[in-house]
Amino acid sequence: MVATGVLAYFGAGTILFFFWAYGIYAFARDLRHKFLPLARQYLRGRRERKRAEERERERTEREEQLY
Repeated sequence: MVATGVLAYFGAGTILFFFWAYGIYAFARDLRHKFLPLARQYLRGRRERKRAEERERERTEREEQLY
């Protein structure tokens, strides 16, 4: 018959492994649903700001050429 301590040891290890694996899954899920959209939004904003600065620079150059 298997000792009670051995069953408790492997039972606790199994439970801890479950929470460890779920933690990895939850982290990956958070990355996908929270952090990646924020990163995309940040990059989109940077690109838009750069385009706006370029348009403004071109506009000021055209105004300077007119005068």
